[in-house]
Amino acid sequence: MKMRVPKRRRRERKTDYLKRLKLLKGSFPRLVFRKTNRYIIGQYITSKEARDKVEIGLSSKHLLKFGWPKELQGSLKSIPASYLTGLLIGKKIIQKNLETPILDFGMNRVLSKTRTYAFIKGLVDSGIKIKYKGEFPDEDKIKGKYLKKSLRFDEIKKKIEENEKK
Repeated sequence: MKMRVPKRRRRERKTDYLKRLKLLKGSFPRLVFRKTNRYIIGQYITSKEARDKVEIGLSSKHLLKFGWPKELQGSLKSIPASYLTGLLIGKKIIQKNLETPILDFGMNRVLSKTRTYAFIKGLVDSGIKIKYKGEFPDEDKIKGKYLKKSLRFDEIKKKIEENEKK
């Protein structure tokens, strides 16, 4: 008898069940990266008996607390926001002394020089050792030089690093 797999989530392109099963069989924690219409979301997830538990969950909305300009609130899913979100979640992982995770991008396509790689660069710059293939975006893009209004990137990065020390 064949086991019936829920088709709705596969049809909506939300879940790749084969990939999920492989990730769950490995007993490593996962670092989940998701893009929504407004934000970048990063979650550190541990699984026990196929039950996920979110240990750390952050979205790019948290950057507003660190000095992200209110007038650039619509660009919280940009490359600089991705990088800073990766940096922030990486600092939290190190601060809580958690195990190095496996990256989980879900159904997102992973292409070089995109938001996904900006997120990975943030993790690498925070001190987490992660294996990756591909190229990171240019420094000008990561620092937000292409945005219409100026982004005080260095100030936000300093605040994130100071927050880790506290």
